[in-house]
Amino acid sequence: MAKPLQGIHVLDFSRVLSGPLCTMLLADMGAEITKVEPPAGDETRAWGPPFSAGESAYFLSINRNKCSVVLDLSSETDQVIARQLAAKADVVIENFRPGTAQRLGIDYDALKIVNQSLVYCSISGFGQDGPFRNKPGYDLVAQALSGLMALTGEPDGAPMKAGVPMADLVTGLYAAIAILAALTKRFRGEGSEGEYIDLALLDSQVSMLQSVASNFFLSNQPLPRYGNAHPNIVPYQAFATQDGTIVLAVGNDGQFSRLCELLSHPEWADDTRFCTNRARWAHRAEITGLVAKILTAHPSQYWIDAMESRGIPCAPVLTLPEIVATPHSRHRHLVWSVEHPTVGKFNMLGNPIHFESGALADGITPPPRLGEHSVHILRELGYDTEWIRQWLLQHPEVQGAE
Repeated sequence: MAKPLQGIHVLDFSRVLSGPLCTMLLADMGAEITKVEPPAGDETRAWGPPFSAGESAYFLSINRNKCSVVLDLSSETDQVIARQLAAKADVVIENFRPGTAQRLGIDYDALKIVNQSLVYCSISGFGQDGPFRNKPGYDLVAQALSGLMALTGEPDGAPMKAGVPMADLVTGLYAAIAILAALTKRFRGEGSEGEYIDLALLDSQVSMLQSVASNFFLSNQPLPRYGNAHPNIVPYQAFATQDGTIVLAVGNDGQFSRLCELLSHPEWADDTRFCTNRARWAHRAEITGLVAKILTAHPSQYWIDAMESRGIPCAPVLTLPEIVATPHSRHRHLVWSVEHPTVGKFNMLGNPIHFESGALADGITPPPRLGEHSVHILRELGYDTEWIRQWLLQHPEVQGAE
């Protein structure tokens, strides 16, 4: 079965995470991705350890289903190649600092001359305009400025970043959404002039604060850190057991009543301090303290079994190796295996989208070696064998080319 984006050509100048994540998602759904790398390669090729056969785990995680071509965009010759590739593309994505694409001659205004219907997506730390425009943009900086770090961590502890690069990841998802929306508009015949998309890590991360931001807008009160607890729902947090930690997510009063019965205190469900979520929120320390004391009496699995049988939302706190080893993960194909020419067979996280028409894991290709597809791409552009041979002499960094 054809994948949904089959026939869409994406020219990808992006590096590191947000752009490459976006293009990997598009590639999983069938888009053809030409990844343009500088002679030194995407920075994440060097981000390690761990490495396997010289390839970094970081790079391997977000670059499957792509072709790699090396272009030195400071070279006029390679700029011409870049514009030729853009002329054949449906989408261009880049994450240079603002102004860099224009200096290299591959900005939207330059490329729409050769491709009027181009969808062009720019990703930066702080956007193409505004007071922060020229600040270097990294995920950690965006997490700090966005308010996310101030909200993360224990109430009496230091601010903490999330355990994964949330600003980069969210921006990559927004980029994929925006590109698909722009393509849809074009296919309806409403976008013959193409579309320019401006995305920023900071904007994307701020937008993710959602209900927490609404708490502030309505109350005008400072936002405290709650650690593993919830700012609006009680009890909804992590609890220690006799042998570990579980999370308990009581989302309504019916679930709370069943929890009270399980804990042998049915009277709590009628107690005016605890009978509604609003009351429990006002007496957070009291009810969570009472629950916490009882949960330490038995091991985690005892409580998980007892709560699940009563429809009380709960879970053990698993490590990554534990969750990917579960039968559920295997059933849902959360891990994909791919064969790499130098690394060999390795696992990577799959795409969570499931289409009835076919599996996205079918026919996946491994992350490319640096410039691996350069010769093939140059041939498709019409360059002859001797020209390509001379070009390769200027690009000794190219790996695995034909």
